Amino acid sequence: MSGARGWFRLIPVAVLVTALLAGLATWLRADGIEADLAGRARSALDSAGIRGGEVRFSGRQATLEGVPAEQSGRALGIVQGVEGVESAQASGGAGPATSPPMPSTSAAPSSPPPSSPAPPSTPPTDRAGIQAELDRKLADTPITFEPDSARLTDEGEKAARELAPLFRDAPNSLRYRITGHVADGPGGRSAARKLSRNRALTVVRLLIREDVPADRLLALGTSTTPEGSGSDDDRRVEITVEQR
Repeated sequence: MSGARGWFRLIPVAVLVTALLAGLATWLRADGIEADLAGRARSALDSAGIRGGEVRFSGRQATLEGVPAEQSGRALGIVQGVEGVESAQASGGAGPATSPPMPSTSAAPSSPPPSSPAPPSTPPTDRAGIQAELDRKLADTPITFEPDSARLTDEGEKAARELAPLFRDAPNSLRYRITGHVADGPGGRSAARKLSRNRALTVVRLLIREDVPADRLLALGTSTTPEGSGSDDDRRVEITVEQR
């Protein structure tokens, strides 16, 4: 009986050791995946000429830190295009500077000087300027699609057409990478990637009809929508300006 009691005492120890070994193996496997994704994402950014910043992974979710603001949109698109990456977001960066408070005074406020008319704005012609203008326009009016289809909404079609003059007037040395996004839907990752590329192709064809040269447009798909998403923000395209 004393021998049997000894064996019973060893059972909890064996269970604990097995659980610890299983947890260690899972942790090492996840750490290896994150290291592999980080290495491939860094290589893709280096190949695109984006040297600054750092890419960190939590599972298959990427976070970009320290990337210059004018390159963040392009960098996100490149990292999201790396096979195996599920999502990417930018983090960090200095906020806008604020002016110190003016000292109070009892003197009567002086009249402001007459304002001169603002000079007429000219469309940007450099890559960073065009990217900033694209990001602003897409933030105000995104190019959206009907659920589970590559058909543009009325607002999405209007937004795409309004971008055509910016593309036509830009230098020939630039091209535009158009990446489709999807919300959760049936068919899994393969179907999501196919739908996202079809959405990008829909925008490319519309821009070609608006006289944007076809050799300056590149359509890409991605299946990186985070699990549980389903908002209109996931039924859109992202556009990145690149040097040819």
